[in-house]
Amino acid sequence: MNFWDKYQLFIYVAAAALLTWWLQQLYEQRAIEIKVAENSPDFFSSGYYKQEMGPDGLPKSELTAASMRHYKADGSTHLERPVMVLHNPNAAPWVIRSDSGVMAADGDNLQLNGKAVIDRAAERGSSALTIDTSDLRVKLSTHFAETTAWADIVSPPNRTSGTGMEVTFVSPIHLKLLSKVKGRYEIK
Repeated sequence: MNFWDKYQLFIYVAAAALLTWWLQQLYEQRAIEIKVAENSPDFFSSGYYKQEMGPDGLPKSELTAASMRHYKADGSTHLERPVMVLHNPNAAPWVIRSDSGVMAADGDNLQLNGKAVIDRAAERGSSALTIDTSDLRVKLSTHFAETTAWADIVSPPNRTSGTGMEVTFVSPIHLKLLSKVKGRYEIK
């Protein structure tokens, strides 16, 4: 009996064990590569649009963004270049633009990051209004926004600025600067 006949079974078993070990290592390596991070988006959209209607069937608010990513871990929605339109009956809508934003899981609290611009077009009885600020927090259910950053309010030919601001976008409209307020007004 030669060496091959004597140890053939052991060689096949050892080869099968080495092949099994190698396949297991290959599988684990690919599983690590494919594993998705826990904080990755669970869905996303390019060209996002959402409209909310009031009880009367008329638009209450609209939200558009260049892109949107939703994260399952905390339920937040991250927006790039969001534009929020808040509608008022019998009045011009308020349009809020920002560089980026994060909508909380409750769908009611929107944090606008970076530069934020609030516009309202002129109409009978009210002039155009533009507010330049940053890092704005918007509560959608009450049409309320606030910031601790510098705010510049322009309603041509008047200009008012200050640090910190609170705004209510529904009637009666309230706009309040909190500190270091300066203004320039033209009287006819």
